[in-house]
Amino acid sequence: MATAGARAAMEPRPPELTTMEIAHLADALLGFDLPEEASNHLRSAGLAYREDSVAERHLREAEALAPGHAAVLIALYRFYFYKGRLREALEIAVACLEKGARENGLPCDWRKVRRKDADFGSYEARLPRFYLFTLKAYAYLQMRLGRVEEGREAVLKLLDLEPTDKVGARVLLDVLEAVAHGDEEY
Repeated sequence: MATAGARAAMEPRPPELTTMEIAHLADALLGFDLPEEASNHLRSAGLAYREDSVAERHLREAEALAPGHAAVLIALYRFYFYKGRLREALEIAVACLEKGARENGLPCDWRKVRRKDADFGSYEARLPRFYLFTLKAYAYLQMRLGRVEEGREAVLKLLDLEPTDKVGARVLLDVLEAVAHGDEEY
């Protein structure tokens, strides 16, 4: 039987950070400023969260002003994820994975990334951690969209890159194992 933590990993949780907090976190993580106008659009998107088309328009305006900026990508990802638009969230996760690979000097294909390619085990190594969390999001979304083997491969890669599992990949693997063993709670 799977743990409660494993079951919880498959369910979306309410946002814990505001859009502006995400923008500031992404700036701190990736070392560059978000243009003020883009920041204003992220703020407006957060305020209009319940009005999908308005919020999405603001997010896309922010993206036009700051293409590829981590804060915008993270805000887009969270918007699509929490709205249950998982295919679109996956597209953003792929864009984040590509960005993470570029920023870390990693191969574009996550399957070719090796543990020695970056300091994946260090909590202070923000860019490698961004990459790991992005790969976890990618794995999770693949699983939710029924691409279980792709999700499993990504989870196993996460555990290979960072065996102490600071990003919590093991929980996803536990869910996969529970489902494979017919745990009816899934």
